[in-house]
Amino acid sequence: MTTQDYAHHTQIVTPFHRVLLPLLLLTLIGAAVNLYLSWGDHERVYSASLILVLVICTALSALLARMSATKAQDRAIRVEENLRHFVMTGKLLDPRLEIRQVIGLRFASDAEFVALAKKAADEKLSEDAIKRAVQQWRPDTYRV
Repeated sequence: MTTQDYAHHTQIVTPFHRVLLPLLLLTLIGAAVNLYLSWGDHERVYSASLILVLVICTALSALLARMSATKAQDRAIRVEENLRHFVMTGKLLDPRLEIRQVIGLRFASDAEFVALAKKAADEKLSEDAIKRAVQQWRPDTYRV
């Protein structure tokens, strides 16, 4: 695996991004085409519409499960970075920092973390701007 840095820090979860999502998209298209083709046939339209509804529900379930997992990770990252800041300074992170900023700060090395956190709060830096400002990248390989 390449060393993690700004250019190489995003992660693709192959079973989700490259298998499940394309299959769900193809199934959704197929279910929509099936409903369209059976629109005039009263014997098939009911089952075709049920299939489409089930595919939509399955796709929403997959997306909501993914969003719930990343939301839980975001909360854990906030706690971890708050503790990290407290250990270094004896103070919690600036309350002006938004969760996306804290998520960007997790990549900063200990040497630049405190100064970058202050700069991010003072200048309202975006998550991307914070990541770009990191000089010594601290990898996070557990994020999904």
